Amino acid sequence: MDELKLYTYIAVFGSFAVYFAIAWWARAGSTSDFYVAGGGVTPLQNGMAIGADWMSAASFISMAGMISFLGYGGSVFLMGWTGGYVLLAMLLAPYMRKHGKFTVPEFIFDRYYSKTARVVAVVCLIIASLTYIIGQMKGVGVAFSRFLEVEYDNGLYIGMFVVWVYAVLGGMKGITYTQIAQYIVLIFAYTIPAVFISLQLTGNPIPQLGLGSTLADGSGVYLLDKLDLVVTELGFKEYTTDNMGGTVNMFAYTLSLMIGTAGLPHVIMRFFTVPSVKAARQSAGYALVFIALLYTVAPAVGAMARLNLMNTIEPVAGQNLDYAERPQWFKDWEKTGLLKYEEKNGDGKIQYTADKATNEMVKVDRDIMVLANPAIANLPNWVIALVAAGGLAAALSTAAGLLLAISSSISHDLMKGILTPDLSEKNELLAGRIVMTISVLVAGWLGLNPPGFAAGTVALAFGLAASSIFPALMMGIFAKKMSGKAAVAGMISGIGVTMLYVFQHKGIMFIPGTSFLGDMGPNWFFGISPNAFGSVGAVVNFAVAFAMLKVTGPAPAHIQQMVENFRTPHGGVSEAHDH
Repeated sequence: MDELKLYTYIAVFGSFAVYFAIAWWARAGSTSDFYVAGGGVTPLQNGMAIGADWMSAASFISMAGMISFLGYGGSVFLMGWTGGYVLLAMLLAPYMRKHGKFTVPEFIFDRYYSKTARVVAVVCLIIASLTYIIGQMKGVGVAFSRFLEVEYDNGLYIGMFVVWVYAVLGGMKGITYTQIAQYIVLIFAYTIPAVFISLQLTGNPIPQLGLGSTLADGSGVYLLDKLDLVVTELGFKEYTTDNMGGTVNMFAYTLSLMIGTAGLPHVIMRFFTVPSVKAARQSAGYALVFIALLYTVAPAVGAMARLNLMNTIEPVAGQNLDYAERPQWFKDWEKTGLLKYEEKNGDGKIQYTADKATNEMVKVDRDIMVLANPAIANLPNWVIALVAAGGLAAALSTAAGLLLAISSSISHDLMKGILTPDLSEKNELLAGRIVMTISVLVAGWLGLNPPGFAAGTVALAFGLAASSIFPALMMGIFAKKMSGKAAVAGMISGIGVTMLYVFQHKGIMFIPGTSFLGDMGPNWFFGISPNAFGSVGAVVNFAVAFAMLKVTGPAPAHIQQMVENFRTPHGGVSEAHDH
């Protein structure tokens, strides 16, 4: 066995052993443990767990990869996801924590005094969470298939089993403590290679500063100027100015990601695991610091990965690399099918250009950039192994959080809340575990046949949450007269319009060949792409709800009083209500 493989096995399986041990130590004994970790997590611990829950495979594996190919246009993901987190921490989480219910649909049921509202919220939550989880499963499959050198399908099966063990066994308590361990693994795995590569390219050990520094070769040229020069010579758009589909689309995309973030149930649930409202606010602050550690490094990782890739293929200006002399990392990724070369002009050299007719790098999957980056930069084998463990930690931690959100919405909201109100705590816990097992199988099956899913999948999930859940929560807190019927009409119309536009472009439930644009061009609505359409769906949701409010009349007085109570900053609930 070669050294790299040995290090990879030690890093990956060593970290898994830690996760399993923690899950066993912190296994849930009650529904309170299963859903909210018994409300006994400290703000610092919760901040780390939110960080891991939040930074999914999309953040760790895909985001820097997207930035490395989209350049400035990729900044929508940075702005949208971090801005949305601030929105969630300031406007939603403390009020919902003060009200003290376990789940988002439960809050919606109380606030809108309607079982219909609760069912609609459960459906919206499941649609958004399942769409999101497929992206995580794809990340798990990609990482396992490359580093354990197995088929993509087998990589996915291993990942499904790992998530199932610690999510089903531990519930929220087990997940919280495993996510703290996963955060530590993923942040070291992301920043250590970035420090090495920044030192290598610019002589500056801080990647955030290295991005704006001059190159270490003594030429006095800035790193970003050099990157612009390299990519434009090959016919690609200028890295630092390329925007994504125009200004309107960039704005809509950022807004959709922001408000989608604030409507994500698996992150909101984390705020119920701390003992008080004050602790919820503190954990939001800690989480922002932990998230910023990764998010401020991502632009540097993206730019440096792109420059290293270009320099590998064209080591000297005008002289391309012989295919026969390609480095080992190139061969390794070719085996996965995520990197493909096709000889076109018969000279045996690799041409990488923006022109499809002459470009011989026919596939460079964006999702491989972060995982391949340390190998491209010739970093030590232990660093490459650490990145493998980090990528898996990121994908698995978010998958577990999403599975818990789906499981609680079905077992707690649908079964206990509506269908069988007299369900015992023991049976509710059992139902939660059965639902989670089914969810793992469904998510795995969808991940096995990903319908053209990549990082864009996650953007779609955010769009679905933005158009349905976020407006209902905002109006629930800040529009005390909003009635149940008006809110339900808003949610259905918001998610309906969004799904219609998405399916029109991407096919019904993403099945190839079922898209129905007719005589309309792609992105026909003001040039807004389907991935960014959640912001339009949210506007529709608000508009329909307020129009319906005029017809249905305001919420009853006792509901308005309840809203007043959880909006006042002092007094009130200190622990999550039992159910």
